[in-house]
Amino acid sequence: MKNLIYWVEIPALNFSRAVKFYSQLLQAELVDCSSGNEKMAILPDDAGAIFQSEGYRPSKDGLIVSLNTGKNLDEWLKRVVENGGSIDRPKTKIEAEGRGWFALFIDSEGNRLGLYGE
Repeated sequence: MKNLIYWVEIPALNFSRAVKFYSQLLQAELVDCSSGNEKMAILPDDAGAIFQSEGYRPSKDGLIVSLNTGKNLDEWLKRVVENGGSIDRPKTKIEAEGRGWFALFIDSEGNRLGLYGE
């Protein structure tokens, strides 16, 4: 098994704003695969998509998906704020030995996600 998580859909109310936010955060171009009433922009490495469709609502409550920042957690936190997001929980040491650091942020649409770094 390569990765336990196969696909993540991040809901958006304002599709273009969300695509811009994640393009800047990830420093990657997202591929628009919209069709009919569904708007979808594919995340790098085909990990999921920014998604806008009936029944999809951003939320800061519930499931948290964390993005791996490698050794650049501080830089990612700066990009969150610079691109219209906010920090929900600042960089925090994970108490288990050797597990690194994490932070939580609210994206441009109101979703709460995590960042993980070494």
